[in-house]
Amino acid sequence: MKKDITVKEIIQAITEDLAKYILNIEIKDIKFIDKELKRIEKREADIVALCQIDGSSKILHIEIQNDNQNIMPRRMLRYYNDIKIRFPNIEVLQYLIYIGKKRVTMQSQIKEQHLYYEFKIIDMHQVDCEKLIKLDTPDTLVLSILCDFKGKDERDILLYIIKRLEELVDDTNELGKYMLMLETLSENRNLKSKLKEVENMLREIKFENLPSYEIGLEQGIKEGIEKGIEKGIEKGIQDGIKMVAKQMIDMDIDIQIIKKVTKLSIEEIENLKK
Repeated sequence: MKKDITVKEIIQAITEDLAKYILNIEIKDIKFIDKELKRIEKREADIVALCQIDGSSKILHIEIQNDNQNIMPRRMLRYYNDIKIRFPNIEVLQYLIYIGKKRVTMQSQIKEQHLYYEFKIIDMHQVDCEKLIKLDTPDTLVLSILCDFKGKDERDILLYIIKRLEELVDDTNELGKYMLMLETLSENRNLKSKLKEVENMLREIKFENLPSYEIGLEQGIKEGIEKGIEKGIEKGIQDGIKMVAKQMIDMDIDIQIIKKVTKLSIEEIENLKK
């Protein structure tokens, strides 16, 4: 439930962009009306909005689903009926956005004698993350963690998302909110441990424009080579590695992280401390 609420808040903030780039529809003049459709048993549609689409008024209904439920077509049909009772002369466009870990198995239609009903399912696993990242807003950046990385390195994508959030969001509390959303959604793609790793690295190492551990290490090696070139290339490389380690020691970074980044032994790091 927590994940559904988090994504609902994001999708409400980017409904127009989401419709254009994911649902492939242009909408204008959005008025959210989901609160008007609350049922007696307190089951409420996630997002229902009255919009201008292709020059006419239409209802856009979006459900966010975190797991597969066989009963979902019945729920969507019930929402459809609720909306049509309230707005009988307005066309309804229904979408289910699936954000769960597992492959989507829900049906998107009901076929019975005297009844045919259908809605559309959007599986976020299959959406190219570049589509949302290019929109370059905090909300779309957070939502992009649910998408297909297209074989790109997961740490590099996560690192870019976090760095860009820090650049776009000035308020510390607001940034904390987005980071909490990112952490919550990362569980749906089994990325929580990698996200934590990237967050810790960014907190502890403050190299400018550092896109990964390796590039940060290469920068240190380059500086070491420039300073130690007269002593020979091999020593210059070692000086660069030691320079990185010393900077991390000065920042009180955990010795295990220093070992992982520099590939130095614990004994070598302890000697540098002395």
